[in-house]
Amino acid sequence: MSKDANSREIDTILNRIVQIEHGFKHVNEGAEEIILLYGDERCFDIALDLFKKDSYQVRMLATVILGHLAVSNKAALLYLKDIVSMDTNWRVQEMLAKAFDEICRKRGYEASLPLIEEWMNAGNPNIIRAVTEGLRIWTSRPFFKDRPLLAIELISKHKAHPSKYLRKSVGNALRDIGKKHQDLLLEELKSWDLSDPLVLFTYKLVKKKR
Repeated sequence: MSKDANSREIDTILNRIVQIEHGFKHVNEGAEEIILLYGDERCFDIALDLFKKDSYQVRMLATVILGHLAVSNKAALLYLKDIVSMDTNWRVQEMLAKAFDEICRKRGYEASLPLIEEWMNAGNPNIIRAVTEGLRIWTSRPFFKDRPLLAIELISKHKAHPSKYLRKSVGNALRDIGKKHQDLLLEELKSWDLSDPLVLFTYKLVKKKR
């Protein structure tokens, strides 16, 4: 297929994607088409170009492609961490979380533990949230399924984070774990200082009944 034909294919994919405001399936399908069309080698530059677009749907698409590449491409992983995490659109941040989980899934969750810890110690709350939200439900993931306490400890580190957006993710992630590991979670909650309004906010989310 010629370069012009490929460009037309991408334009067709983009035009289709921007017509849909909600959801992720169409974005993932578009990313798969582009990866098959160009292959990994050229997709990095394509993704960087797409991420500069005004359309959040197109930036979501770029994030999926970068997540695919980041399994083995350090530059793609760094771009996700340093650039994509700064995007102000919440849908892009949701896609970043999904991309991070996909990276861990393909690398293996145990092998990804250093990466998980690195992102959990980042200064940008969007980077941390990509982990807390992306790995939900943590204890349904290999490795963490047998180590619920480790998951609780990693997530709870950010119970008092200044970012409400992150604390919501922390509270929800811990509540998920508590459905099967209530005793472990209750033991963790005993150590929380509920006089801190930030901690109390997260605590209420953890204890919230659905």
